[in-house]
Amino acid sequence: MSRRNVSTLEQAAPVFAALGDETRLALVHRLGQGRALSIARLTDETRVTRQAVTKHLQVLERAGLVRAERQGRERLWQVNPHRLNEARRHLEQLAKQWDEALERLAAFVEH
Repeated sequence: MSRRNVSTLEQAAPVFAALGDETRLALVHRLGQGRALSIARLTDETRVTRQAVTKHLQVLERAGLVRAERQGRERLWQVNPHRLNEARRHLEQLAKQWDEALERLAAFVEH
């Protein structure tokens, strides 16, 4: 594996680690609806406490997946689409590599 690929994977690892939690994935999904939301709004209709949501948002923020903007006394959270697009590109590259490996395997089995 090239040095560039290793570096790229190292940069992607925190994103996938952050998205590997069901609660955080749900928060990204909710924020991905297009509107910036406060922690109070993010905890509406859930069993997750505001404190827990805050901790999950901090993990997502460190991974670059969300960002907050202060509006009055509240912080409004929103998705960082650039970082999500990077994650999508990583998954597409992995899918391409798997497709190529499966094609090589099929060719080997057929011969």
